Amino acid sequence: MARNKVKELRRRVYLVLEQGPVDNGIGGVIDRLLVVLIVGNLVAVALESVPAMGARYKLAFDLIEYFSLVVFTVEYGLRLWCAVEHGPHQHLSGMRARLKYALSPAGIVDLAAVLPFWFAIVLPQDLRFLLVFRMVRFFKIARYSSAMRSLLEVLYRERRALFGCLVITLGTAVVAAALMHLAEGKVQPDKLGTIPDALWWSIVTLGTIGYGDVVPLTALGKLIATGTIFVGLIMMALPIGIIATAFSEQIHRRDFIVTWGMIARVPLFAELDASEIADIMQLLRAQLAEAGQVIVRQGEAAHSMYFIAAGEVEVALKKQRLRLGVGQFFGEVAVLRRVRRSATATALTRTSLLVLDAQDLHALMQRNPRIAARIKDVVEKRIGSEVISPKGDIVMEEIE
Repeated sequence: MARNKVKELRRRVYLVLEQGPVDNGIGGVIDRLLVVLIVGNLVAVALESVPAMGARYKLAFDLIEYFSLVVFTVEYGLRLWCAVEHGPHQHLSGMRARLKYALSPAGIVDLAAVLPFWFAIVLPQDLRFLLVFRMVRFFKIARYSSAMRSLLEVLYRERRALFGCLVITLGTAVVAAALMHLAEGKVQPDKLGTIPDALWWSIVTLGTIGYGDVVPLTALGKLIATGTIFVGLIMMALPIGIIATAFSEQIHRRDFIVTWGMIARVPLFAELDASEIADIMQLLRAQLAEAGQVIVRQGEAAHSMYFIAAGEVEVALKKQRLRLGVGQFFGEVAVLRRVRRSATATALTRTSLLVLDAQDLHALMQRNPRIAARIKDVVEKRIGSEVISPKGDIVMEEIE
């Protein structure tokens, strides 16, 4: 019995730490507090480096550090304890699952954020240079930021192409350094007398930085420098283009998956196949609703259904008020039946909506009889089983 309680507690802690922003309100609050604490640490590190502020507010900076150290140590310990609840690790023993987490990039960052500081406390003062690791805590934000996670995934996925760009750039730098050494090695022996010396100039020039500490003096040297500058523009554009394109594809892919999941959850479209759902996705248009804005009003003619991509919507029914969140929808019956709204829907926060207009869906159904037959069949079954109200357009599946 006690063992089951411990396991249940461990599972709850795991859900709070790892899946809080999606499934658990407490987890979302904890994640936001941790992000605030990480940002506070970074600000404290920057301000503490100013001698006057470091001396004046030493106590405050020390309190921030010790509090952060305790919080991040507890967090690391809990994540280590809950590692066995992670899906891919559930088939492993407790020791192996925890070792997997400890050796993962996230686990290494979590450990580096706390271990050096405990060493700095218990070991002699001359080892306090380890406190520079406080900046490592910045990388913990990647755990809570989908944008940073997407960027890291892009960098990892395109690692071969980026490594190729690096090799080409280094090779070009060596060639440019050798040419500049031959052209001006005797003119500027202190700066370009050897290829390693000239390598500094070529790297700075290829990077389009141009510090101006080494400049060509001869006509041939200036010609080589001009060519190196143009090549440098190409070399810098290559990785930027690769990362930008891959990042854009990553964002579109994620949005596509999220949108697909929302449409597939609608009972009206649940029996459609992949190609038919893709056709419906092309009909969606984006709409932004500010906090407090009425999206649909009771009694109005219904002509669209709405998917909530971000934010929260309150639906005011006659006897209760319901809150709909990300991934939920309302107004599906409106795309097929000429009815009036049975409830008022208001945005509680800044909300991003995907809107499907009835006329667009009807046009698709006219073009594709197969989709029309599937949708009408679903509607007839649901009306026949009294799943939906004959006078309204808010259905039970939308609010559960």
